[in-house]
Amino acid sequence: MYQRALAGYEKAFGRDHISTLDTVNNLGVLYDYQGNLTGAESMYQRALAGYEKALGRDHNSTLETVNNLGVLYHDQGNLTEAESMYQRALAGYERSLGRDHNSTLKTVNNLGVLYHDQGNLTEAESMYQRALAGYERSLGRDHISTLKTINNLGVLYGRQGNLTGAESMYQRALAGYEKALGRDHTSTLNTVSNLGSLYRDQGNLTGAESMYQRVLLSYTKNPPTNPKAQLDLFYNMGWSSRDTQNFDRAKDFFSRAHEGCEKLLGSQHAETIDALEELNAEIERDSRRTERSDGEGESMETD
Repeated sequence: MYQRALAGYEKAFGRDHISTLDTVNNLGVLYDYQGNLTGAESMYQRALAGYEKALGRDHNSTLETVNNLGVLYHDQGNLTEAESMYQRALAGYERSLGRDHNSTLKTVNNLGVLYHDQGNLTEAESMYQRALAGYERSLGRDHISTLKTINNLGVLYGRQGNLTGAESMYQRALAGYEKALGRDHTSTLNTVSNLGSLYRDQGNLTGAESMYQRVLLSYTKNPPTNPKAQLDLFYNMGWSSRDTQNFDRAKDFFSRAHEGCEKLLGSQHAETIDALEELNAEIERDSRRTERSDGEGESMETD
């Protein structure tokens, strides 16, 4: 639909008309969601150049595309460029819309995710808390944007070792998502998966397996639109299988994770390499088991 609309706008209004650029930006969002990061970057860069020329650097449409580029660079692992985009968007939004506007708060939340990934947990928590307070004030406790930030706080608390705080955040986010979006929505399942990882960290392997199986069952019925979500599940199922000493299943899931990462991200991406290392560990374990099994038929005798 976007491609058809884009062709029509280009023909009727030209490549640099605002309606054309809006569709270009939307195509970038679609490509990003589908995992087509190269296509997304091309669309965002085109939209950004057009918006800056037609509307200026601080127009809301320009800033939205700047924020989208930040998300894209973040997904690509280019954290320095992502931070630059987020900071530019945040400064622009604060100037034009104020500190508590939803667009401002969205970028604040995104900066929190970035700082978290950089290991700057103190600054990440500050961003999350600011975003959460703003969202609760303007949108309410059960709005999707509020719940996303609550989920992010859960991830942060888990990384800080505050497992009780993490579980509280996840349970609150999960209850809100199930009520607002249903049991099988992507955001709901993401929090279910996070709870699985938390239970695993707590040593509750049964609880972890239950959460991961719930996600797997849902994805089996309705594969996620974002392929990265399925790859993350393959990782989690691999680790869960290893924890419960189901090594054949662990090897299968790590193999699927590696194959998917290589296809989506390329052979040199860090996650592809990590998946290959996990797979090789299971292959080596399988080889050692085979060697032990081959030797079991020969009994030794002592004098």
